[in-house]
Amino acid sequence: MDAAYRLMLAIQAHPVEDCGEPLVRLPEAAKEAGVRLVFSSEKHVRGTERLFFLRSGLIAPFLEAARELNQKGWVLKIEDAFRTRFIQKHLALREDVFARIVEKVRWELEGENPPLELLRRRVAALIAMNPKVGTHMSGSAVDVSVLRLEDGSEVDRGAPYIELSEKTPMGSPFVPRQARANRGAITRIMARQGFVTYPYEFWHYNRGDAMHACLHRSGKPARYGPVDLDPSDGTVTPIAEALEPLNRLEEFAVRLEEVRRARSGQP
Repeated sequence: MDAAYRLMLAIQAHPVEDCGEPLVRLPEAAKEAGVRLVFSSEKHVRGTERLFFLRSGLIAPFLEAARELNQKGWVLKIEDAFRTRFIQKHLALREDVFARIVEKVRWELEGENPPLELLRRRVAALIAMNPKVGTHMSGSAVDVSVLRLEDGSEVDRGAPYIELSEKTPMGSPFVPRQARANRGAITRIMARQGFVTYPYEFWHYNRGDAMHACLHRSGKPARYGPVDLDPSDGTVTPIAEALEPLNRLEEFAVRLEEVRRARSGQP
């Protein structure tokens, strides 16, 4: 997780020159292209709707990767795509996600309660803490599960979305051989269309943003940065305060106390 946090710092420092491309609705684009996709029907945090949008310049390569997976007998289930500031902020505070991260940090500290700053870094490694590092907020990322076309069963990747454990990193040695092979097959298909995976989440793929540039060490400004979306027409407005934290330490302190009370059985 320290390596993941260092990557977050590198992304924060990487230059972005947003190209202003609009966002396009993936369900309509896939239907028009004749590509089979499945979309999560679950609500997002605080009951918000999931926003299945991707930058217009990424639609064709993403659908080509999805088409190749269809030819393999698999179908991508889009679990998450574009996130607003509200969604990104409250995802970090989601009770089950936050409690799971606290549990893992307590394990890391051999049962000790985590200092707030360490907890903040661990959360940041899994959930973007400011718009600049939030590739979902750039409209350049998707989180996916993978299903079999024949019966809709899930292709084994070692754990389901959204697993938060030692199985979460893409290269985790704690998943079975076949699951690792499946992860590799999916990633190679996505890579042929220019998408990279976040090394610390096996379900995440992105392209054209600051994370992509850092992982490829391109040295060039990223073309996609964090934006606000007008869902009526897909137009975007770059977020000026891209490095402003979405969550304050005080909010983490409140949530941490709630987790402590739940563990002790206190009301």
